[in-house]
Amino acid sequence: MGQTESINEEEITLQDIQELYRKFAFECPSGNLHLHEFKRIFGVNCTSSAEEAAYMENVFRSFDVNQDNKIDFMEYVAAIHLVLRGKLEDKLKWSFKVYDSDGNGCLDRREVKQVLTIIYMLKKHNNPAPQAKVEDICDRIFELVDVNHDERISLEEFMEGAQKDPWVLEQLRLDITPCGWFMNSKTRS
Repeated sequence: MGQTESINEEEITLQDIQELYRKFAFECPSGNLHLHEFKRIFGVNCTSSAEEAAYMENVFRSFDVNQDNKIDFMEYVAAIHLVLRGKLEDKLKWSFKVYDSDGNGCLDRREVKQVLTIIYMLKKHNNPAPQAKVEDICDRIFELVDVNHDERISLEEFMEGAQKDPWVLEQLRLDITPCGWFMNSKTRS
């Protein structure tokens, strides 16, 4: 689930929505997806690090639009649509929201390092080859993206930096990989 422009512009049909609902209702009989279920979908369990759990909590919070600590069917459909078919600009806004763990509308070095650390931990599971230091990557991101050098990255700076520099986009990409029924819910994409 990275930030690449969706090439599939096919409309979602009523049949697609009905199938999504059927799967959602089966997996979430209460009609809501709760944080513990969300974490399970993304493979976060008791052996996961505190950072991985916190990261998934931020992702969950970003999809829980009405902030009621559960994802209802409409929020679920919006999340699926964003992840699978969303425009780059919308995905970047979502990514910013995940990075912004304190919700103050800007990113400081701690927030960027925290998410980069988790992303690199997750990438290391798939590719154990040596990777650059998170501290160095964070420094370079701030050098390229923090245009006014105030040690904070605004949404505007985040979006402009990611859209104009492929390296920055690659570093800021949120690659979260759901498993099981969540991914099987993809609508013909």
